[in-house]
Parts: sequence; structure tokens; C-alpha cells
Amino acid sequence: MAKRVDLLHGSIAGGLAKLALPIMGTSMIQTAYNMTDMFWIGRLGAGAVAAVGAGGMFMWMATSLVILARMGGQVRVGQKLGEGDTDGAAHYAQNSIQLCTVLAVIFSLVLILGATPLVAFYRFDSPEVIRTGEVYLRIVGCGMTFSFLGQLLSALITVSGNSRTPLYATFAGLGFNIIMDPLLIFGVGPFPEMGVQGAAIATVAAQLIVLTALLAYIVKDEHLFKKVHFFERPDIPIIREIVKMSFPTALQTAAFAMFSIIMARLVSGYGDVAVGVQKVGSQIESISWMTGDGFAVAVNSFVAQNYGAGNFPRAKKGYRVSMVIIILWGLLCTLILSIWAEPLIGAFIPNDPVALAVGTSYLQILALAQVCSCTETITAGAFQGFGNTIIPSIISISFTFSRIPLSMVLSGTALGLDGIWWAITITACCKGIILPILFIFWLRKMGKQHRLKEDTAI
Repeated sequence: MAKRVDLLHGSIAGGLAKLALPIMGTSMIQTAYNMTDMFWIGRLGAGAVAAVGAGGMFMWMATSLVILARMGGQVRVGQKLGEGDTDGAAHYAQNSIQLCTVLAVIFSLVLILGATPLVAFYRFDSPEVIRTGEVYLRIVGCGMTFSFLGQLLSALITVSGNSRTPLYATFAGLGFNIIMDPLLIFGVGPFPEMGVQGAAIATVAAQLIVLTALLAYIVKDEHLFKKVHFFERPDIPIIREIVKMSFPTALQTAAFAMFSIIMARLVSGYGDVAVGVQKVGSQIESISWMTGDGFAVAVNSFVAQNYGAGNFPRAKKGYRVSMVIIILWGLLCTLILSIWAEPLIGAFIPNDPVALAVGTSYLQILALAQVCSCTETITAGAFQGFGNTIIPSIISISFTFSRIPLSMVLSGTALGLDGIWWAITITACCKGIILPILFIFWLRKMGKQHRLKEDTAI
């Protein structure tokens, strides 16, 4: 049984590091997981990348549904564990899992039955790209239950103080995907050549492996999950509470996905190659923000448990320590993307000078937003740990939406396609600066309330 990290006592930096490093490792593995697909699919051409990229946009929409079940469940489980109420934590976990399962089945049907109109939204020029995109969506749609529950269980296990098991499970899935991708895409040995379909099948199978590994842990867990009863009747008031807390963050993610789909449609006006390049570029860039997102899960868990235990100063200090770490990480990513933009793009889409030029420009412009993307993510995680999901959602939705008109304006200038990349960078910087400032003021207000409560108790 993996050892849980005690987030309520001892060194703050040490506790955060022990919890965060495996989570960051999991995020890096997930990034490698996605980049593995792009590496091999890129060998099929920019059209294949564009087809998979179209499907990837709808995967973001899927994430918003996972969050609808995950965020409230994760926060309340963490707070209940901080209070020492394991039974209450298990009850929230149970209802979160039940809600997630229902949402997964619904979204699977949407992808499988609605693949044609979903891909048609992009107005691709090539009939082959359209056909490939539809097939890809239908196959990955079959694996939504594996994906949804894998993400949720990873969060619930992590908030209990165990971030190693999700790391090991994700690593197992990545290992399988790395092996099977080239075999199924190009047809090696007994395997037929399946192209993009092979990549989709490998992805679904890898998600099943991750879920299986997590379930194996849950069956043996003696701390939280032994008190979770999956087949009991759902507690509707608890589910409502979970949804109410999760809704702002889920709406934020859904809005981000919708705005990104609209942005992708603007990009598609510059050709299928531009869509493919954006997909590859965003996967490369994700090594920054996905790692930041992983660290934010640790901050969320740390804040939730300490706030639930009534230790507000420790929760606040945990945020400060995490900000120092994540800013250093963002600076490193900025340096990497700025200097090695061209060889990074060339590794995924070789022998295509146009794609290389567009992709290099994309990475160099987006490199300027890496620090701010990380600070926004960490601050949102801290807000959510305290149970406030509204403020980060408002900031994110507002500035992400502003990308659309700003892209239209800037792309209409001499910047052309680069104007869209600049719109993304500018709005990301605004979010990463404004949200931490608001959090500082909000912490001061919370601190006054906390001190008043202590004085009243005395």
C-alpha cells in the first residue's frame, strides 16, 4: 500500500513536495502520453494531425463533465478528511463516483452518435480528414467511461494524501501506449496498418489499463475507499452540493473548450496545416501548464485538508510556497520554448517547411505566457481548496472569451495567423496577473474572519 503524505503537520515545503512531485510526474507522463500520439500521427501528415486535433477539442469538453463530478467531490473529501470525518469523506467520494459514471455514459453516446456533425463544424477541406476525424471520435468515445473514472479516482486518491498510485497507474498506461502506437498505426508484425484508428484504439486501451490499476488500489485501501459503497442509492442532496461547488469550474472548462473550438475554426481559415500545427504546438506547450495543473491539485489538496482542520495560516503559507516553485518552473519552460521552438516542431511534423515555420512562431509567442499560465493555475487550485470556485471561473471565462474578438482584430492586421497566437498570449498573461492579485485581497478578508472567529471562541 502506497504511503500517504501527512499534509496537516510538519514541513510545509516538504509536505507539498512529497505530494506534488508524483502529481507533476503524472502530468509529465500525461504530456508524454499525448505527445507520443502526436509523434507517430505526425508521420502520417498534417491532415492526420488535424483530424486528431479536432477530436482533441471535444476531449476538453469531456474534461468539463469530469470536473462537474470531481471538483466538489475532491474538495469536500479533502475537507472532511481534515476534520477527521472519514465516513463523511467516503460518502462524498461515493456520490462523486456515481455522478461521474452517468456523465461518462452520456458523453460516450454524444461522441459515437454525433461524430459527423461534430467534425463538420471545422469545415475541413479534405474528405479524408473529415472521415478520419469521425472514426477517431467514435473510437475514443467508446473509452469515455475509462477516461472519466480514471481522472476522478486519481483526484480522490491524491486528496487522501497518496499521489504515488496515480503516478504508477499513469506510467503503466503510457508504457502500453508507447509500445502499441507504432504497431497499430503503421502495422508491425501481426498487427494490421490502421493509421489514426490504431492510435485511437491504443489510447482507449491505455485508459483501461490506468483505470484497472487504480481500481486494484481501491479494492485494497483501508483508509477511505473501504467505506465507499458504490452500489448504494445516490444521495441527491450530496450530489447537488457537489455539482453546485463544481459548476463554476466545470463551466470554466466547458467555456474554454467552446472558445478553443471557435478559435480553431478561425485557425482553420488558414488551412488544415495551421490546425495540425496548433494541435502539435499545444501538446508541446502543455508540458508547462499540465505540470502546473498537476501541482495545483497538490495545492488544492493541501489547502482543503488544512482549511478543514481549521489551520488557516498553514493553508495560506502553502500557497505562497507553491507560487515560488511554479514561477521558477514557468521561467524554465519559457526558456525552452523560446530557444528550441524549431527543433521541437520539426520532431513532430518533419519535412514540412510551412508547418515548421508556423509552428515555430506559435511556440515562440506562447512561450511568453508560460509563467502567467502557471500562476493562474496554482491560484485557482488554492481558491478551490478553500471552497471558492466562482472567482477563478469568472476571471478565466471573461479573458478566454476575449480571445475571440481580439484574435479577429489582430489577425486582420499584418500579423495574420500570428495575431491569433498573440491574442492567446495576451489574455493568458492577464489571467495570470489579475487572479493572484484578487486572491491576495480575498486572503486578507478571510484572515480577518478567521481571527474574529478565534477571538469569539476565546
